[in-house]
Amino acid sequence: MPADQRARLKQWLDRGEAQLYPLTFPQRELWEVSPVPAEDNANHICCLINVHGLLTERECRAAIQRVVDRQEVLRLSILPGKERPLQMIRKSCGINFEFRAVAPKDAQPEAIEELAAEIFRVPFDFVRGPLYRAADLRRAGNDHVLVFAIHHAIADGWSLGVLVQDLFAAYIEVVMGSSEALPPVPQTYTAWGATERAFWQPAVVEQRVEFWRAKLAGSLRMWNLPIAPGPPKRWLSAIPANLTAETRELARQTTVTFFSVLFGAFQIAFSEWSGFDNLVVGTPVANRTRQTARETMGYYAGIVPLRGQIDRSRIAADYLRAGHQQTIDSFANAIPFVELVRALGEQSEAGYNPLFEVRFALQNHPMPEVSLPNLSARLSMRSTGTARFQLGCEITEAGDGLEVAWLFRENLFSRRDIENLDGIFQRVLAGICRSPENRISEVLNRSQ
Repeated sequence: MPADQRARLKQWLDRGEAQLYPLTFPQRELWEVSPVPAEDNANHICCLINVHGLLTERECRAAIQRVVDRQEVLRLSILPGKERPLQMIRKSCGINFEFRAVAPKDAQPEAIEELAAEIFRVPFDFVRGPLYRAADLRRAGNDHVLVFAIHHAIADGWSLGVLVQDLFAAYIEVVMGSSEALPPVPQTYTAWGATERAFWQPAVVEQRVEFWRAKLAGSLRMWNLPIAPGPPKRWLSAIPANLTAETRELARQTTVTFFSVLFGAFQIAFSEWSGFDNLVVGTPVANRTRQTARETMGYYAGIVPLRGQIDRSRIAADYLRAGHQQTIDSFANAIPFVELVRALGEQSEAGYNPLFEVRFALQNHPMPEVSLPNLSARLSMRSTGTARFQLGCEITEAGDGLEVAWLFRENLFSRRDIENLDGIFQRVLAGICRSPENRISEVLNRSQ
Protein backbone atom coordinates (compact mmCIF):
# COMPACT_ATOMS: atom_id res chain seq x y z
CA MET A 1 0.00 0.00 0.00
CA PRO A 2 1.48 3.41 -0.95
CA ALA A 3 2.72 5.51 1.97
CA ASP A 4 0.32 8.41 1.30
CA GLN A 5 -2.66 6.04 1.23
CA ARG A 6 -1.52 4.37 4.45
CA ALA A 7 -1.20 7.79 6.12
CA ARG A 8 -4.70 8.81 5.01
CA LEU A 9 -6.22 5.57 6.33
CA LYS A 10 -4.46 6.04 9.66
CA GLN A 11 -5.79 9.58 9.85
CA TRP A 12 -9.37 8.40 9.28
CA LEU A 13 -9.04 5.72 11.94
CA ASP A 14 -7.41 8.07 14.46
CA ARG A 15 -10.17 10.64 13.97
CA GLY A 16 -12.94 8.05 14.25
CA GLU A 17 -13.97 8.69 10.63
CA ALA A 18 -13.66 4.97 9.86
CA GLN A 19 -13.75 1.69 11.76
CA LEU A 20 -12.24 -1.73 11.14
CA TYR A 21 -14.19 -5.00 11.40
CA PRO A 22 -13.39 -8.67 10.69
CA LEU A 23 -14.73 -10.17 7.48
CA THR A 24 -18.07 -11.97 7.79
CA PHE A 25 -18.24 -15.70 7.06
CA PRO A 26 -19.64 -15.20 3.52
CA GLN A 27 -16.94 -12.62 2.76
CA ARG A 28 -14.25 -15.03 3.97
CA GLU A 29 -15.39 -17.54 1.33
CA LEU A 30 -14.28 -15.11 -1.38
CA TRP A 31 -10.76 -14.82 0.02
CA GLU A 32 -10.18 -18.26 1.53
CA VAL A 33 -11.94 -21.03 -0.40
CA SER A 34 -13.14 -19.59 -3.70
CA PRO A 35 -11.47 -20.93 -6.86
CA VAL A 36 -11.93 -17.47 -8.39
CA PRO A 37 -9.68 -14.68 -7.02
CA ALA A 38 -11.61 -12.04 -5.07
CA GLU A 39 -10.51 -9.33 -7.51
CA ASP A 40 -11.83 -11.24 -10.57
CA ASN A 41 -14.78 -9.48 -12.23
CA ALA A 42 -16.63 -12.80 -12.08
CA ASN A 43 -17.46 -11.65 -8.53
CA HIS A 44 -19.29 -8.55 -9.81
CA ILE A 45 -23.07 -8.42 -9.43
CA CYS A 46 -24.28 -6.60 -12.51
CA CYS A 47 -27.77 -5.26 -13.03
CA LEU A 48 -29.69 -2.67 -15.03
CA ILE A 49 -32.66 -0.62 -13.87
CA ASN A 50 -34.65 0.63 -16.86
CA VAL A 51 -36.32 3.88 -15.79
CA HIS A 52 -38.95 5.81 -17.71
CA GLY A 53 -39.86 9.25 -16.44
CA LEU A 54 -38.44 12.59 -15.45
CA LEU A 55 -35.16 11.94 -13.65
CA THR A 56 -32.50 14.63 -13.46
CA GLU A 57 -28.82 14.08 -12.74
CA ARG A 58 -29.16 16.10 -9.51
CA GLU A 59 -32.07 13.96 -8.29
CA CYS A 60 -30.25 10.76 -9.16
CA ARG A 61 -27.08 11.83 -7.34
CA ALA A 62 -29.03 12.97 -4.28
CA ALA A 63 -31.03 9.73 -4.10
CA ILE A 64 -27.93 7.53 -4.40
CA GLN A 65 -26.18 9.59 -1.72
CA ARG A 66 -29.04 8.93 0.72
CA VAL A 67 -28.82 5.21 0.04
CA VAL A 68 -25.04 5.32 0.61
CA ASP A 69 -25.67 7.13 3.90
CA ARG A 70 -28.12 4.39 5.00
CA GLN A 71 -26.27 1.28 3.81
CA GLU A 72 -22.82 0.98 5.35
CA VAL A 73 -21.55 -1.59 2.84
CA LEU A 74 -21.65 1.16 0.19
CA ARG A 75 -18.98 2.92 2.28
CA LEU A 76 -16.90 -0.23 2.71
CA SER A 77 -13.40 -1.06 1.56
CA ILE A 78 -11.19 -4.08 2.22
CA LEU A 79 -7.76 -3.66 3.81
CA PRO A 80 -4.98 -6.24 4.12
CA GLY A 81 -4.65 -7.66 7.65
CA LYS A 82 -2.13 -9.83 9.50
CA GLU A 83 -4.14 -13.07 9.24
CA ARG A 84 -6.87 -12.17 6.77
CA PRO A 85 -8.31 -8.97 5.24
CA LEU A 86 -10.41 -6.53 7.27
CA GLN A 87 -13.47 -4.47 6.41
CA MET A 88 -13.19 -0.72 6.83
CA ILE A 89 -16.43 1.26 7.06
CA ARG A 90 -16.24 5.02 6.62
CA LYS A 91 -18.75 7.15 8.54
CA SER A 92 -19.52 9.15 5.43
CA CYS A 93 -18.34 9.37 1.85
CA GLY A 94 -19.44 10.61 -1.54
CA ILE A 95 -20.90 8.47 -4.30
CA ASN A 96 -19.30 6.56 -7.16
CA PHE A 97 -21.61 7.76 -9.93
CA GLU A 98 -21.34 8.76 -13.57
CA PHE A 99 -23.98 10.54 -15.67
CA ARG A 100 -23.70 9.93 -19.37
CA ALA A 101 -25.97 11.34 -22.09
CA VAL A 102 -26.07 8.66 -24.76
CA ALA A 103 -26.02 9.76 -28.40
CA PRO A 104 -28.90 8.43 -30.54
CA LYS A 105 -26.55 6.10 -32.44
CA ASP A 106 -25.53 4.48 -29.13
CA ALA A 107 -29.05 4.25 -27.68
CA GLN A 108 -30.03 0.93 -29.28
CA PRO A 109 -30.32 -2.02 -26.85
CA GLU A 110 -27.17 -3.73 -28.16
CA ALA A 111 -25.11 -0.54 -27.77
CA ILE A 112 -26.49 0.07 -24.26
CA GLU A 113 -25.56 -3.50 -23.31
CA GLU A 114 -22.01 -2.90 -24.51
CA LEU A 115 -21.74 0.38 -22.57
CA ALA A 116 -23.02 -1.43 -19.48
CA ALA A 117 -20.56 -4.29 -20.03
CA GLU A 118 -17.68 -1.79 -20.05
CA ILE A 119 -18.84 -0.51 -16.64
CA PHE A 120 -19.22 -4.06 -15.32
CA ARG A 121 -15.72 -5.13 -16.37
CA VAL A 122 -13.74 -2.41 -14.58
CA PRO A 123 -12.05 -3.89 -11.47
CA PHE A 124 -12.59 -2.42 -8.02
CA ASP A 125 -9.83 -0.97 -5.86
CA PHE A 126 -10.43 -2.85 -2.60
CA VAL A 127 -8.38 -0.48 -0.45
CA ARG A 128 -9.63 2.78 -1.90
CA GLY A 129 -13.24 1.64 -2.27
CA PRO A 130 -16.15 1.87 -2.66
CA LEU A 131 -17.01 -1.58 -3.98
CA TYR A 132 -19.88 -0.47 -6.19
CA ARG A 133 -20.17 1.62 -9.34
CA ALA A 134 -23.31 3.37 -10.64
CA ALA A 135 -24.06 5.14 -13.90
CA ASP A 136 -27.10 6.78 -15.47
CA LEU A 137 -27.11 6.20 -19.22
CA ARG A 138 -29.65 8.74 -20.41
CA ARG A 139 -31.23 8.01 -23.75
CA ALA A 140 -33.60 10.25 -25.68
CA GLY A 141 -36.48 11.84 -23.83
CA ASN A 142 -37.17 10.42 -20.39
CA ASP A 143 -35.61 6.98 -20.88
CA HIS A 144 -32.74 6.08 -18.58
CA VAL A 145 -30.75 2.95 -17.86
CA LEU A 146 -29.26 2.91 -14.37
CA VAL A 147 -26.26 0.59 -14.36
CA PHE A 148 -24.99 -0.93 -11.12
CA ALA A 149 -21.86 -3.04 -10.73
CA ILE A 150 -21.49 -4.24 -7.13
CA HIS A 151 -18.81 -6.53 -5.75
CA HIS A 152 -20.19 -9.73 -4.22
CA ALA A 153 -18.28 -8.94 -1.00
CA ILE A 154 -20.91 -6.30 -0.18
CA ALA A 155 -24.12 -7.66 -1.70
CA ASP A 156 -26.16 -10.69 -2.70
CA GLY A 157 -29.38 -11.24 -4.66
CA TRP A 158 -31.60 -10.05 -1.81
CA SER A 159 -29.55 -6.85 -1.57
CA LEU A 160 -30.67 -5.77 -5.03
CA GLY A 161 -34.30 -5.61 -3.91
CA VAL A 162 -33.19 -3.55 -0.91
CA LEU A 163 -31.20 -1.24 -3.21
CA VAL A 164 -34.17 -0.63 -5.53
CA GLN A 165 -36.53 -0.01 -2.61
CA ASP A 166 -34.14 2.41 -0.89
CA LEU A 167 -33.24 4.19 -4.11
CA PHE A 168 -36.81 5.07 -4.99
CA ALA A 169 -37.77 5.86 -1.39
CA ALA A 170 -34.88 8.34 -1.44
CA TYR A 171 -35.98 9.65 -4.85
CA ILE A 172 -39.45 10.44 -3.46
CA GLU A 173 -37.90 12.37 -0.57
CA VAL A 174 -35.63 14.29 -2.95
CA VAL A 175 -38.38 15.36 -5.38
CA MET A 176 -40.60 16.37 -2.45
CA GLY A 177 -37.83 18.66 -1.25
CA SER A 178 -37.33 16.82 2.02
CA SER A 179 -33.89 17.07 3.60
CA GLU A 180 -34.50 14.15 5.96
CA ALA A 181 -32.26 11.10 5.68
CA LEU A 182 -33.66 7.62 5.16
CA PRO A 183 -34.29 5.88 8.50
CA PRO A 184 -31.38 3.79 9.82
CA VAL A 185 -31.47 0.06 9.13
CA PRO A 186 -32.62 -2.11 12.08
CA GLN A 187 -29.25 -3.90 12.12
CA THR A 188 -26.07 -3.03 10.25
CA TYR A 189 -24.16 -5.61 8.22
CA THR A 190 -21.16 -5.51 10.55
CA ALA A 191 -23.45 -5.99 13.58
CA TRP A 192 -24.92 -9.08 11.89
CA GLY A 193 -21.39 -10.36 11.25
CA ALA A 194 -20.51 -9.95 14.93
CA THR A 195 -23.66 -11.88 15.94
CA GLU A 196 -22.73 -14.72 13.57
CA ARG A 197 -19.15 -14.92 14.87
CA ALA A 198 -20.42 -15.03 18.45
CA PHE A 199 -22.76 -17.93 17.61
CA TRP A 200 -20.48 -20.09 15.45
CA GLN A 201 -18.00 -21.09 18.12
CA PRO A 202 -15.87 -24.21 17.41
CA ALA A 203 -18.02 -26.40 19.67
CA VAL A 204 -21.20 -25.42 17.79
CA VAL A 205 -19.56 -26.10 14.42
CA GLU A 206 -18.29 -29.49 15.61
CA GLN A 207 -21.78 -30.55 16.72
CA ARG A 208 -22.96 -30.30 13.11
CA VAL A 209 -19.88 -31.52 11.27
CA GLU A 210 -20.61 -35.23 11.88
CA PHE A 211 -23.78 -34.86 9.82
CA TRP A 212 -21.73 -33.54 6.92
CA ARG A 213 -18.97 -36.14 7.23
CA ALA A 214 -21.60 -38.84 6.80
CA LYS A 215 -23.60 -36.98 4.16
CA LEU A 216 -20.66 -36.16 1.87
CA ALA A 217 -18.60 -39.35 2.33
CA GLY A 218 -17.52 -40.82 -0.98
CA SER A 219 -18.42 -37.82 -3.12
CA LEU A 220 -16.10 -37.31 -6.08
CA ARG A 221 -15.01 -34.45 -8.30
CA MET A 222 -16.88 -34.51 -11.60
CA TRP A 223 -14.51 -32.65 -13.91
CA ASN A 224 -10.73 -32.45 -13.64
CA LEU A 225 -10.49 -29.02 -15.19
CA PRO A 226 -9.95 -25.87 -13.11
CA ILE A 227 -12.60 -23.16 -13.20
CA ALA A 228 -11.72 -20.69 -15.93
CA PRO A 229 -11.21 -17.04 -14.92
CA GLY A 230 -13.90 -14.46 -15.61
CA PRO A 231 -17.68 -14.69 -15.42
CA PRO A 232 -19.43 -17.77 -16.84
CA LYS A 233 -21.45 -17.62 -20.03
CA ARG A 234 -25.18 -17.05 -19.52
CA TRP A 235 -28.00 -18.52 -21.60
CA LEU A 236 -31.70 -17.97 -20.90
CA SER A 237 -34.59 -20.37 -21.26
CA ALA A 238 -38.14 -20.39 -19.88
CA ILE A 239 -40.58 -22.81 -18.27
CA PRO A 240 -44.07 -22.02 -19.59
CA ALA A 241 -46.98 -21.06 -17.35
CA ASN A 242 -48.83 -24.37 -17.76
CA LEU A 243 -45.81 -26.45 -16.67
CA THR A 244 -45.12 -24.04 -13.81
CA ALA A 245 -48.71 -24.51 -12.59
CA GLU A 246 -48.36 -28.31 -12.87
CA THR A 247 -45.13 -28.13 -10.84
CA ARG A 248 -46.87 -26.20 -8.07
CA GLU A 249 -49.76 -28.69 -8.08
CA LEU A 250 -47.38 -31.66 -7.81
CA ALA A 251 -45.63 -29.99 -4.88
CA ARG A 252 -49.02 -29.67 -3.17
CA GLN A 253 -50.02 -33.27 -3.91
CA THR A 254 -46.74 -34.75 -2.67
CA THR A 255 -46.48 -32.34 0.31
CA VAL A 256 -43.06 -31.06 -0.73
CA THR A 257 -41.90 -27.57 -1.65
CA PHE A 258 -41.89 -26.01 -5.11
CA PHE A 259 -38.08 -25.97 -4.80
CA SER A 260 -37.99 -29.72 -4.11
CA VAL A 261 -39.88 -30.58 -7.31
CA LEU A 262 -37.68 -28.32 -9.46
CA PHE A 263 -34.48 -29.49 -7.79
CA GLY A 264 -35.43 -33.17 -8.01
CA ALA A 265 -36.16 -32.81 -11.73
CA PHE A 266 -32.86 -30.96 -12.17
CA GLN A 267 -30.89 -33.74 -10.42
CA ILE A 268 -32.49 -36.45 -12.56
CA ALA A 269 -31.98 -34.46 -15.77
CA PHE A 270 -28.38 -33.58 -14.89
CA SER A 271 -27.61 -37.23 -14.11
CA GLU A 272 -29.06 -38.34 -17.45
CA TRP A 273 -27.16 -35.61 -19.33
CA SER A 274 -23.80 -35.97 -17.58
CA GLY A 275 -23.69 -39.68 -16.76
CA PHE A 276 -23.04 -38.96 -13.06
CA ASP A 277 -25.39 -40.71 -10.62
CA ASN A 278 -23.63 -39.53 -7.45
CA LEU A 279 -24.14 -35.77 -7.23
CA VAL A 280 -23.29 -32.93 -4.87
CA VAL A 281 -24.99 -29.68 -5.87
CA GLY A 282 -24.65 -26.40 -3.98
CA THR A 283 -27.75 -24.31 -3.33
CA PRO A 284 -27.84 -20.85 -1.71
CA VAL A 285 -29.70 -19.88 1.45
CA ALA A 286 -30.60 -16.23 2.10
CA ASN A 287 -29.57 -16.22 5.81
CA ARG A 288 -32.13 -13.48 6.46
CA THR A 289 -34.61 -15.27 8.70
CA ARG A 290 -34.50 -12.43 11.23
CA GLN A 291 -36.59 -9.39 10.34
CA THR A 292 -33.69 -7.14 11.36
CA ALA A 293 -31.62 -8.37 8.39
CA ARG A 294 -34.20 -7.81 5.68
CA GLU A 295 -33.64 -4.09 5.07
CA THR A 296 -29.85 -4.25 4.98
CA MET A 297 -27.56 -4.60 1.98
CA GLY A 298 -24.68 -7.04 2.40
CA TYR A 299 -23.37 -10.47 1.51
CA TYR A 300 -25.48 -12.66 3.82
CA ALA A 301 -26.16 -15.65 1.58
CA GLY A 302 -24.70 -19.02 2.48
CA ILE A 303 -24.32 -22.15 0.40
CA VAL A 304 -25.48 -25.65 1.35
CA PRO A 305 -24.24 -28.79 -0.46
CA LEU A 306 -27.08 -31.21 -1.27
CA ARG A 307 -26.27 -34.85 -2.01
CA GLY A 308 -28.20 -36.78 -4.63
CA GLN A 309 -27.85 -40.44 -5.60
CA ILE A 310 -30.00 -41.30 -8.59
CA ASP A 311 -31.59 -44.76 -8.52
CA ARG A 312 -33.53 -45.14 -11.75
CA SER A 313 -35.70 -47.93 -10.33
CA ARG A 314 -37.17 -45.57 -7.75
CA ILE A 315 -40.67 -44.06 -8.01
CA ALA A 316 -40.31 -40.38 -9.01
CA ALA A 317 -42.68 -39.06 -6.30
CA ASP A 318 -40.79 -41.05 -3.64
CA TYR A 319 -37.52 -39.55 -4.85
CA LEU A 320 -38.99 -36.05 -4.51
CA ARG A 321 -40.19 -36.75 -0.96
CA ALA A 322 -36.82 -38.17 0.07
CA GLY A 323 -35.03 -35.21 -1.50
CA HIS A 324 -37.36 -32.81 0.29
CA GLN A 325 -36.53 -34.41 3.66
CA GLN A 326 -32.82 -34.39 2.86
CA THR A 327 -33.02 -30.68 2.05
CA ILE A 328 -34.75 -29.98 5.37
CA ASP A 329 -32.07 -31.97 7.24
CA SER A 330 -29.22 -30.29 5.35
CA PHE A 331 -30.58 -26.79 5.97
CA ALA A 332 -31.11 -27.63 9.67
CA ASN A 333 -27.44 -28.67 9.93
CA ALA A 334 -26.05 -25.87 7.76
CA ILE A 335 -22.91 -24.11 8.92
CA PRO A 336 -20.97 -21.29 7.22
CA PHE A 337 -19.40 -22.80 4.10
CA VAL A 338 -15.90 -21.58 4.92
CA GLU A 339 -16.14 -23.31 8.32
CA LEU A 340 -17.55 -26.48 6.74
CA VAL A 341 -14.61 -26.69 4.34
CA ARG A 342 -12.15 -26.17 7.20
CA ALA A 343 -13.85 -28.68 9.51
CA LEU A 344 -13.93 -31.38 6.81
CA GLY A 345 -10.24 -30.87 6.16
CA GLU A 346 -10.78 -29.93 2.53
CA GLN A 347 -7.68 -28.43 0.94
CA SER A 348 -8.23 -25.29 -1.09
CA GLU A 349 -6.85 -26.02 -4.55
CA ALA A 350 -6.36 -23.21 -7.01
CA GLY A 351 -9.10 -23.25 -9.63
CA TYR A 352 -11.32 -25.81 -7.88
CA ASN A 353 -14.33 -25.20 -5.65
CA PRO A 354 -14.39 -27.36 -2.52
CA LEU A 355 -17.23 -29.92 -2.20
CA PHE A 356 -19.30 -29.06 -5.30
CA GLU A 357 -18.96 -27.91 -8.91
CA VAL A 358 -22.63 -27.42 -9.82
CA ARG A 359 -25.02 -24.84 -8.37
CA PHE A 360 -28.83 -24.74 -8.41
CA ALA A 361 -30.86 -21.78 -7.15
CA LEU A 362 -34.52 -20.84 -6.98
CA GLN A 363 -34.35 -17.06 -6.73
CA ASN A 364 -37.41 -16.09 -4.71
CA HIS A 365 -36.08 -13.10 -2.80
CA PRO A 366 -38.36 -10.04 -3.02
CA MET A 367 -37.75 -7.75 -6.01
CA PRO A 368 -40.00 -4.69 -5.90
CA GLU A 369 -41.67 -3.35 -9.03
CA VAL A 370 -41.48 0.43 -8.87
CA SER A 371 -44.35 2.53 -10.19
CA LEU A 372 -44.54 6.17 -9.14
CA PRO A 373 -46.81 8.89 -10.56
CA ASN A 374 -44.10 10.17 -12.89
CA LEU A 375 -41.66 7.27 -12.92
CA SER A 376 -41.59 3.53 -13.55
CA ALA A 377 -38.65 1.16 -13.19
CA ARG A 378 -37.78 -2.46 -13.94
CA LEU A 379 -34.68 -4.30 -12.74
CA SER A 380 -32.94 -6.96 -14.83
CA MET A 381 -29.87 -9.03 -13.97
CA ARG A 382 -26.76 -9.54 -16.07
CA SER A 383 -24.60 -11.36 -13.52
CA THR A 384 -25.24 -12.57 -9.97
CA GLY A 385 -21.55 -12.51 -9.06
CA THR A 386 -21.68 -16.19 -8.13
CA ALA A 387 -18.96 -17.67 -10.29
CA ARG A 388 -17.46 -20.39 -8.11
CA PHE A 389 -18.78 -23.36 -10.11
CA GLN A 390 -18.54 -25.03 -13.50
CA LEU A 391 -22.29 -25.13 -14.17
CA GLY A 392 -25.21 -23.25 -12.64
CA CYS A 393 -28.98 -23.18 -13.00
CA GLU A 394 -30.83 -20.15 -11.59
CA ILE A 395 -34.64 -20.12 -11.74
CA THR A 396 -36.64 -16.93 -11.21
CA GLU A 397 -40.38 -16.30 -11.30
CA ALA A 398 -41.39 -14.39 -14.44
CA GLY A 399 -45.11 -13.65 -14.55
CA ASP A 400 -46.97 -16.97 -14.45
CA GLY A 401 -43.93 -18.86 -15.74
CA LEU A 402 -40.28 -19.22 -14.81
CA GLU A 403 -37.07 -17.84 -16.29
CA VAL A 404 -34.18 -20.31 -16.32
CA ALA A 405 -30.66 -18.87 -16.49
CA TRP A 406 -27.97 -21.42 -17.32
CA LEU A 407 -24.43 -20.39 -16.35
CA PHE A 408 -21.60 -22.44 -17.81
CA ARG A 409 -17.87 -22.52 -18.54
CA GLU A 410 -17.02 -22.54 -22.23
CA ASN A 411 -13.85 -24.58 -21.67
CA LEU A 412 -16.13 -27.46 -20.60
CA PHE A 413 -19.48 -26.97 -22.34
CA SER A 414 -20.84 -25.55 -25.57
CA ARG A 415 -24.12 -23.73 -25.89
CA ARG A 416 -25.49 -26.80 -27.70
CA ASP A 417 -24.62 -28.89 -24.62
CA ILE A 418 -26.58 -26.50 -22.40
CA GLU A 419 -29.55 -26.38 -24.76
CA ASN A 420 -29.59 -30.19 -24.64
CA LEU A 421 -29.51 -30.17 -20.82
CA ASP A 422 -32.33 -27.61 -20.72
CA GLY A 423 -34.45 -29.76 -23.02
CA ILE A 424 -33.93 -32.84 -20.84
CA PHE A 425 -34.72 -30.82 -17.70
CA GLN A 426 -38.00 -29.53 -19.08
CA ARG A 427 -39.06 -32.95 -20.38
CA VAL A 428 -38.19 -34.63 -17.08
CA LEU A 429 -40.09 -31.96 -15.14
CA ALA A 430 -43.14 -32.42 -17.37
CA GLY A 431 -42.88 -36.21 -17.10
CA ILE A 432 -42.72 -36.16 -13.30
CA CYS A 433 -45.63 -33.72 -13.07
CA ARG A 434 -47.85 -35.84 -15.31
CA SER A 435 -46.82 -39.32 -14.08
CA PRO A 436 -45.30 -38.95 -10.59
CA GLU A 437 -45.95 -42.64 -9.77
CA ASN A 438 -43.75 -43.82 -12.65
CA ARG A 439 -40.22 -45.03 -12.02
CA ILE A 440 -37.43 -42.59 -12.83
CA SER A 441 -36.32 -44.90 -15.67
CA GLU A 442 -39.79 -44.64 -17.23
CA VAL A 443 -39.78 -40.84 -16.89
CA LEU A 444 -36.40 -40.73 -18.63
CA ASN A 445 -37.46 -43.12 -21.40
CA ARG A 446 -40.49 -40.98 -22.17
CA SER A 447 -38.38 -37.80 -22.16
CA GLN A 448 -36.15 -39.00 -25.01
